[in-house]
Amino acid sequence: MRLAIPPIGPAVVTLGVFDGVHRGHRHLLDATIRGARGRDAAAVALVFSPHPDEVIRPGTRVPRILPPEVTLERLEQSGMDRAVVIGFDDGVRSLSPAEFLGALEPGIDLRGITMTPNSAFGRGRAGTPEHVADIGAARGFDVIRAEPLLVDGAEVSSSRIRGLLSDGDVVGAKELLGSWPLLRGRVVHGDRRGRELGFPTANLAFDYPPALPALGIYLGRASVPECAVGPGHPALISIGVRPTFHDDGRILVEVYLLDWDGDLYDATLTVELEGRLREERRFDSVESLVAQMRTDEGEARRRLGA
Repeated sequence: MRLAIPPIGPAVVTLGVFDGVHRGHRHLLDATIRGARGRDAAAVALVFSPHPDEVIRPGTRVPRILPPEVTLERLEQSGMDRAVVIGFDDGVRSLSPAEFLGALEPGIDLRGITMTPNSAFGRGRAGTPEHVADIGAARGFDVIRAEPLLVDGAEVSSSRIRGLLSDGDVVGAKELLGSWPLLRGRVVHGDRRGRELGFPTANLAFDYPPALPALGIYLGRASVPECAVGPGHPALISIGVRPTFHDDGRILVEVYLLDWDGDLYDATLTVELEGRLREERRFDSVESLVAQMRTDEGEARRRLGA
């Protein structure tokens, strides 16, 4: 089996999903870059897509901290020479560690692979650092060992960040990500309820499963390049089921751009979440809801400098 690897030549690689490209990932990427420079080789991130858990356990959908295209953008911005997507399927899953590394040829002439002590790949997760080092001794590459990055005594990981988001802690998520969590979606038609209340919102549809934070009202900054909005346009974001009107279980993401009104339909909107104002709750009347929305807007203007 040969993987679809472009011609790269001598390379030091690291592999994973890299969802979020968080501080722990960048710690690993930095070690890969240093190893590549010392071996006169390219630093290459091999990015599994879809998430391996979705192949191993069919029907699973792993929420993504970042849209896939943003993941690749940030990998390339990290100083890595290349980011190569590896289509993860049952064929790749069945490869032994030695077979997987061999399948990188001829595009990659492997000079090193960066791994953390607990990382593993290949059939049955047999590709531990120790086993890969044995393969490398016979094939002419070595294992670059990188300790995981710890923050507050715990490893920085995508699952830890998803946990913070599920608690609505976008500030804590930012500490581990190194940047504000973001959502990116296409603006679609809604029921125009927000406009009727005096707060026209952009309803987002996603082509990836986003790691949504806890239901509530958030403040953030939006960008819609097609409509000359932003970057950094102040916004209020509602993530919830709108219990004052109905609750059919559908979670809606609605973005209200402060001091802007226009047609955003079918445009791509990106919004960074910079704080949680409050939880979502049901109001006894529409008037009470609108009064709270005005309060939320005032607080957003104060905190965002709008």
